[in-house]
Amino acid sequence: MAVVLPLALVFTGVSAGTASADPYSRFHEDWVAAPGGVGQIKVRIWRANNGSNKAVYLLDGLRATNDVSGWEHETNAAWLSDHGVNVIMPVGGQSSFYADWYAPSNFNAQPYTYKWESFLTRNLPDHLAAVYGISRNSNAVVGLSMGGNAALILAAYHRDQFTFAGSMSGYLNLSAPGMREAIRVAMLDSGGFNSDAMWGPPWDAAWLRHDPFVAAPNLRGLPMWIAASSGLPGQHDRPDSAIGVFNTANAMGLESLARVQNRAFQVRLATLGIDTAYFSFPVAGTHSWGYWQDELWAMLPMMKNSIGA
Repeated sequence: MAVVLPLALVFTGVSAGTASADPYSRFHEDWVAAPGGVGQIKVRIWRANNGSNKAVYLLDGLRATNDVSGWEHETNAAWLSDHGVNVIMPVGGQSSFYADWYAPSNFNAQPYTYKWESFLTRNLPDHLAAVYGISRNSNAVVGLSMGGNAALILAAYHRDQFTFAGSMSGYLNLSAPGMREAIRVAMLDSGGFNSDAMWGPPWDAAWLRHDPFVAAPNLRGLPMWIAASSGLPGQHDRPDSAIGVFNTANAMGLESLARVQNRAFQVRLATLGIDTAYFSFPVAGTHSWGYWQDELWAMLPMMKNSIGA
């Protein structure tokens, strides 16, 4: 779905330096200093219409592009800013899981090391606080698929910064049989990335550290929205061409796996006595943007209440 932003949010001056040229605009595109040798990362920002200093960080999927976030490409997520929440969209991070990697990916000659967790929890909040007065604490982090996993991990280890986490179609049990191998294959398919450069071989402890199923005790008391559809085609699927049929079939398989993972995560939280997560399991829906947009708007009241927006 194409996104057409309101004129007040679109026609603004954007510089190639640290921040947008017009400090009074509600939309800004900033280049923020980042670790790992990448230099700077593009961040697109929509300021809250009511002057709120609370924000939601929106994390992309495995095939994140370097122009704008998939949330901007495919949804109307920027309109959350018209409901009292600053919308923060970091750009890039294909196959990164928004993690701090061990090394550059050697399979595709990556020239720098991903250090996304450090960027999202240090560089970016420092920049947002200094330039826009956005709080470093009590914000929300929300992601889909790869970003859903990352949202829960970031919240688990940075509880002061994030007081709400949302995961849509996330893979939340990386220790399940075959999951680490599946992630290896998916990362090779999405940019030729080597998962060994990310968290080491499958037996490395970093895989456990980034597994929401393992990190679940750290989520105690955290408001969460956890969603996964059934994998059955629904209102946002268009299998009306050969490409449409292929994409829908692929999205059905991915979402079915996510549903199993999310159900397992639900049981995991229940066994730990963690009751602050809301689980959304629609009867129809595939691994695609229309359903993630629906979930984003459905979680808005819970998100705002949790972050005090």
